[in-house]
Amino acid sequence: MGHVLALDEGTTSTRAVIYSEDGRVLASNQQEFRQIFPAAGLVEHDPVEILRTTREVIGRALGSALLTAKDLTAVGITNQRETTLVWDRTSGAPLHNALVWQDTRGGELVRALTEAGHAEEIAEITGLPVNTYFSAIKAMWLRENVPAVREGLDAGTALIGTIDSWLIWNFTGGVHGGLHATDVTNASRTMLMDLRTLDWSPRLLELTGLPATALPEIRPSVGDFGTVAPGYLTAGVPITGVLGDQQSAAFGQACFSPGDTKNTYGTGCFILTNTGEAIRRSAHGLVTTVAFRIGDEPAQYALEGSIAVAGSLVQWLRDNLGIIRSSAEVETLAASVEDCGDVYFVPAFSGLYAPRWRPDARGTITGLTRFAHKGHIARAALESTAFQTADVLDVLRQDSGYTIERLRVDGGMSRNDLLMSFQADVLGTEVVRPTTIESTATGAATAAGIGAGLYSGTADVARFWTEEKRWSPRIDEDARVRLLHRWNEAVDRSLGWA
Repeated sequence: MGHVLALDEGTTSTRAVIYSEDGRVLASNQQEFRQIFPAAGLVEHDPVEILRTTREVIGRALGSALLTAKDLTAVGITNQRETTLVWDRTSGAPLHNALVWQDTRGGELVRALTEAGHAEEIAEITGLPVNTYFSAIKAMWLRENVPAVREGLDAGTALIGTIDSWLIWNFTGGVHGGLHATDVTNASRTMLMDLRTLDWSPRLLELTGLPATALPEIRPSVGDFGTVAPGYLTAGVPITGVLGDQQSAAFGQACFSPGDTKNTYGTGCFILTNTGEAIRRSAHGLVTTVAFRIGDEPAQYALEGSIAVAGSLVQWLRDNLGIIRSSAEVETLAASVEDCGDVYFVPAFSGLYAPRWRPDARGTITGLTRFAHKGHIARAALESTAFQTADVLDVLRQDSGYTIERLRVDGGMSRNDLLMSFQADVLGTEVVRPTTIESTATGAATAAGIGAGLYSGTADVARFWTEEKRWSPRIDEDARVRLLHRWNEAVDRSLGWA
């Protein structure tokens, strides 16, 4: 029996999961790493720490499963996507901390591109709005503000990549011939890739001033990403599947047909609808992206709405306010009240993403009275995730042309039954939770399994998806409209702060 190791490189932690050939989880190990906040709106990660935690969780997962590299058929990687770093190809050392997807620096670069009239052209080529969210802006900021990065790019000794590229390069040899590669889903989030050609856009390289020689080679999501080099516990094992985390979650949720839609409730929320081979453009601020590509087959595309703050808001309640001791306590506290008490929480800590794309928004709690207490704040925090999801799904329906009668959910917050029930209410559609909610790792594993020949294709791996629980709407349309109207009033009050 074959085994696949999935590396799930998230925003707050690194996880290794080992799957059996029949899709069962045999072992899993997870380790958090530091979140570095140099100032308001700035978020960084230490790339060396991410690499170290990856090695450690691999070792513990293999030890728990009583397996070695000889027992593994393939390695799959899924990762936080837009997070960007630059490193030296001769020493292997990062030239600065990675700038995390949530990081808002580079606003002046966004304004310059927009005021020069390039926003529409960039969106047409890449499917993305001009925003600090995407990798190109982060790389441009690093080049302009970090002398070592600018010197390295000018000298041709620096490499630019996302977290998948950083790991692939190190795992396949690093300074001793490591492969500098990424997959098409991660590349589609850089604001540098042409959606039609699936290659770096010469026009975008011209506009950003970033050198093509520093960028990784773009490869299909399912295919050859080299073999793990000696010095690693997985030495000799091929890397055959790489997907950005949200595309990987959709892959793990078996969203293989046009109209299939999932929402991952993690640090942020990410709603993705498969549009097949069609590149669908959004009139409402959604992102057109690549869903996956298997070998030489045509790429599959998607529309996606990104929400910056979801699970991280629960962490904020725990770490900054101290009203809960663990994230799991938020459901109990929120359930201690019948409703939000007309309290609404807009968690625009780093602006609002889809569908509004308002970097000037900031976090706001509205409707506070002497009646309100921490239970209402906890409930409003949970409900904010459902409201933001409803905003995105509404425009997804309009832009995709699909009715979307069922939302598949995954990620840590999907364990919260109170949230899932409220989500069905404000969506007016069914919400379905699978047996395995860690779909990002599952997607990476099944993609790698297809790449290694363990599975014949998507139809073969779709059988691993099974339903665990389903919620249907309990409120009528008038009540839903009232709730969404009140939410939108709260959002209006958060705008224009920064």
